[in-house]
Amino acid sequence: MLTEKIKKYSIILATQSPRRHYLMKEAGFEFTISDLHSVEERFPEGLDKFEIPVYLAEIKSKAYSRPVLKNEILITADTIVWFQNQLIGKPKDRDDAYKTLQDLSGNMHEVITGVCIRTYDKTYCFHAHTEVFFSKIKESELNYYIDNFEPFDKAGAYGIQDWIGFIGIERIRGSYFNVMGLPIQKLYRELEKIIS
Repeated sequence: MLTEKIKKYSIILATQSPRRHYLMKEAGFEFTISDLHSVEERFPEGLDKFEIPVYLAEIKSKAYSRPVLKNEILITADTIVWFQNQLIGKPKDRDDAYKTLQDLSGNMHEVITGVCIRTYDKTYCFHAHTEVFFSKIKESELNYYIDNFEPFDKAGAYGIQDWIGFIGIERIRGSYFNVMGLPIQKLYRELEKIIS
């Protein structure tokens, strides 16, 4: 079983996202958390929606402060929200959060996470893709969510695990955990391949 085999490695999770920490812990991984130097989340023009988060996850991996040792595995990730052929980032302020959620209300958007796994001698990156369908959300509900949950650190201005996910999401196609920020099932299987 992977959780036993992987104990000979030190896993470094280079993210401050509490949701990614939670998912790794719940999947049975032991890991240390490392902060990255400030990484400018820019990408070259011409990348498609699947390439963008993979590129950003790899940039984060390269920004790690030192070489990865033989018994270490470094994991970095980046999640984007894609709506009507545009990338929707983290909201700049309350008005921007409201406008974003108003746009997503009653519509489908895509959540794509890029993950980069780096060992001493190789780098492997992949992505996961989920379609999220929001029901029509009332103005009062949007205001309540923003005022009580302050989703300013979240791409798309919401967290699927928050109140708005319970009352606003009709269905998803793909991984729920990917929308939380880390496609843990796919990561588990990819790690299994790497250390087998």
